[in-house]
Amino acid sequence: MVTASKPDISFLIPAYNAAETLADCLGSLQKQSVSNWQAVVVDDGSKDDTWNVLEGFAKADSRILIHRQANAGASAARNTAAGFATAPFFCMLDADDWLDPVFIESMLPVAADGAQPVIACCSYRRVTPDGRMLGIEIPPDLAGDRAKREFSSFCAQAIHTVVFPKDLFIKLGGMDVELQTCEDWDLWLRMAFAGAAFRQIDQCLAFYRMKPGSLSGDPHKMVRDAVRVTTRAQALGMEGKQPADDEDARWTAPALGQLRMLAWAASANLCVGADLTALAELLPEFPNAAGYEGFLAAVILHGLQTGLAVANAADLVDLQERWKPAFLDIVQLLEQHSLPGTGRRLKEFIVWSISAADMSRSFVLEHLQVAVVDAGKLIPISKVDEADTLLLQVFSGGRHIGSYVGPLWGDLSVRAQLRLIIDELRAGRRLPTPLTFSYARFWVAEAIRNARVLGKIARQRRGRRRQLGQLSYAIRRNAFIKSAAKGVGDNDARLLEVQSRYERRFTGPAAEASDASPETEGKQTALPEAATKEEYWERVFERPDPWNYLSVYEQVKYEQTLSLIPDGIERALELACAEGIFTAKLAQKVGFLTATDISRRAIERASERCRECPNAEFRVLDFVGSELPPEQDLIVCSEVLYYMDDEKILEQVCRKIATALKPGGCLVTAHAHIRRDEPGRTGFDWNNPFGVGTIKKVLSNLPDLVLEETIETELYAVHRFAKRKSATPAVRVEPYGVPLDADVAKHIIWGPAGVDRGSAWTNEATTSVPVLMYHRIALDGPDALRRFRVAPEVFRKQMQFLRRQGYYTLTAQNLAALLREGKPIQGRPVVLTFDDAYLDFLTAAFPILAENGFGADVFVVTDKVGGRSDWDAAYGEPAPLMSWADIRILQRQGICFGSHLASHRPASSLDNATLLGEAALSRDALESRLGEAVTSIALPFGSTDFRVPGILAHTGYEIGFSTKPSRVSSADHALSLPRLEVRGDLPLEAFAELMGQPDAFIG
Repeated sequence: MVTASKPDISFLIPAYNAAETLADCLGSLQKQSVSNWQAVVVDDGSKDDTWNVLEGFAKADSRILIHRQANAGASAARNTAAGFATAPFFCMLDADDWLDPVFIESMLPVAADGAQPVIACCSYRRVTPDGRMLGIEIPPDLAGDRAKREFSSFCAQAIHTVVFPKDLFIKLGGMDVELQTCEDWDLWLRMAFAGAAFRQIDQCLAFYRMKPGSLSGDPHKMVRDAVRVTTRAQALGMEGKQPADDEDARWTAPALGQLRMLAWAASANLCVGADLTALAELLPEFPNAAGYEGFLAAVILHGLQTGLAVANAADLVDLQERWKPAFLDIVQLLEQHSLPGTGRRLKEFIVWSISAADMSRSFVLEHLQVAVVDAGKLIPISKVDEADTLLLQVFSGGRHIGSYVGPLWGDLSVRAQLRLIIDELRAGRRLPTPLTFSYARFWVAEAIRNARVLGKIARQRRGRRRQLGQLSYAIRRNAFIKSAAKGVGDNDARLLEVQSRYERRFTGPAAEASDASPETEGKQTALPEAATKEEYWERVFERPDPWNYLSVYEQVKYEQTLSLIPDGIERALELACAEGIFTAKLAQKVGFLTATDISRRAIERASERCRECPNAEFRVLDFVGSELPPEQDLIVCSEVLYYMDDEKILEQVCRKIATALKPGGCLVTAHAHIRRDEPGRTGFDWNNPFGVGTIKKVLSNLPDLVLEETIETELYAVHRFAKRKSATPAVRVEPYGVPLDADVAKHIIWGPAGVDRGSAWTNEATTSVPVLMYHRIALDGPDALRRFRVAPEVFRKQMQFLRRQGYYTLTAQNLAALLREGKPIQGRPVVLTFDDAYLDFLTAAFPILAENGFGADVFVVTDKVGGRSDWDAAYGEPAPLMSWADIRILQRQGICFGSHLASHRPASSLDNATLLGEAALSRDALESRLGEAVTSIALPFGSTDFRVPGILAHTGYEIGFSTKPSRVSSADHALSLPRLEVRGDLPLEAFAELMGQPDAFIG
């Protein structure tokens, strides 16, 4: 008799008609390397010889306690067992499953380690009725709050793979006896929300016996109980005050967990027709599966492998007749409730996974044809009638050298296969050289045709080896393809046939006449290097009013400056008077005014402007290098002292100004806050050596001057200094004038310290670029579309954040060129994209972009221009879209435009020819209206599939965007680049997190 007076772990085992399997189950406990355990087995009303078998075990081993009761279900039996169990830790083991001999030895120390409840977990394997082991089932990472997320959506742990504290089980009230299935999932869920920590043991220590007739094989009960558990998960999440806008909310939403169970149960049990419909009716809400295709495909594939007891997914190829009807019914059901094209994506993921499991298998599933070829023994491959998508697995010498996915137009001749291998897979060097007369003839012809190029390379001093290699590859490539046999209806010929239907209807980009004139005013170009200061300032004033002195911003600053000028001023001197706009105002407040500037052009314009001011005279004066008129009651010197070369010269000039004042005279000066001078506050990004902060400090340190009064604004300060011994400074905080001109606003960096753009450019480089995706910038709209609508003020804070953190914008075409180079990109680049071309881009987004000096790419639904977003009509009033006139105005302002297809239909819902035609016609429409090449596209709804990038390339696009949430890197396909969605239903702080700077100030 084996005994354990004080066991360390108790196994709770319900047994119902388990006479045949109890020996394996209990035998696995008796084989444990640790003997101090207890098993409590409850016979739950068995009708076979279960009780007699149990009595035999109990008599021989006192560690096994047995109890019998009327049938009440597995959960009730486990709760009963818990009442008899005496160990501090529990594990629940079904009577037909078993454990590895080191299960207790490996699991118990982990569960016993920690002040808070710790749940030890391991992996397991399913075992078929005939004894075959299926793949190891490894649970996801359950550390921290991930356990709440995972268990809110599905059962991440099998029932016998977990060891947990008895106290926690009792505290939570044991198992829910109303659940016939999913009861273990429900318990793990409640444990996660009770604060238990799940810790993974990286071993497979448990085994699950698959048998017909088990509760897990009843799809109706599985889905029904999954609805109950996921609904409880939502309630627990709300009790835990998880934010509704949490990033994981979409994964923890009950509907997704319920759909996941339906997909698995239906595929595992091969449900079709009415049975599948009955399962769908159990769901309170049937969610849109778009965006979850890869996830659901993995669930379905796992269900198919489990239901058919298949260890390797590739074995499903030979079983298509058994699972294909159920699979297609499941796909059809999901498509009915989802974005058109979702079903195509699901099939592609399934086919890719099956092929990846054994890349040597050729097969067909619906529209997808998987072909396997040996590069050294290419033979023609016929296209299956319904196939429009190709997955080509290429081998050479028995080794896999690449996979190609793309549209399939016709039969794959040897020539078509060679083109795919050489041009698409870039695997031409892996092809054996054909020992044929045809190849040799074409090789010689290509070599002769490139003789001049060869001679040019030979004469170069550098890079000859690289260029010769490239030329040799090109000659070999052309000889390969031209010497290969071409079929009558091969892939390339069929493609050309389809393309011919959509030939460009114009000879090249041609600008269409516009009633709007180009916006040229207000744009400044960099001045060429000047020989002297005088020449520099003459060039500045070549164009009148170079700083828009008549703007509200400047006029408010003038009035604030005038308000600091005392009454009774007899003699006044204005330094750097420019074109005399302020001079005219100042002359009205003083007895006599001498206005000066270094620019003769400026003085001439100022004199003309102030010709009605008899008390004003005008002089050309370089106040840095010349003496100042003495005995002044007032000197005004604004917006010029930060042009001094350094602080030493600034101090000399300030002393000169102080000397020119009478005793008791005043200096009034207005200067901007500059970021490099005061990095911890809002300021301009100008490259001047200092701003008002340093200027104020230097003036305050002069022995002859004291600060009397200050007007402080967020962007600049106006000071009055007096030539006297002492004063009590006064400060007024006032607003600056609004609205700000874009040419002013774009130089402002708002908020506290950030990252200087120039420093980032010099010191940083990146291999990944955030491409941000926006839709509308607006306050109003249907509540259901709130996610796609960012409020203007929120958008302003986001752009200010990017500016403050040193980002600069790339266009889509810039990004494409940099990705082709494959080198790290300097500084902090970002791409701003806006889908659909809503009118509020023009009215709300563009002014804010201009304020911050950012560009953007806008993607246009060309058939809807000037209309409304009718694709959103089901949610409320569709939003207005920009007209072609609006688009051309923005184009002249530097905004770039790309295609969003013509109809806004999902690309995956269109057949090959329709998609090619729509992509081509949309691009043609943009080029003909804008008069420039258009090579970028963003796919509506982010819908893409295996065919789409290839079709877009055939229609002239060079860069394309999906909605896959990730940063862009050179490893991404140029026509299927990811983007980071900026959601309008998330708090402002989420934007900083999206940019990878969660702790940075955002406003």
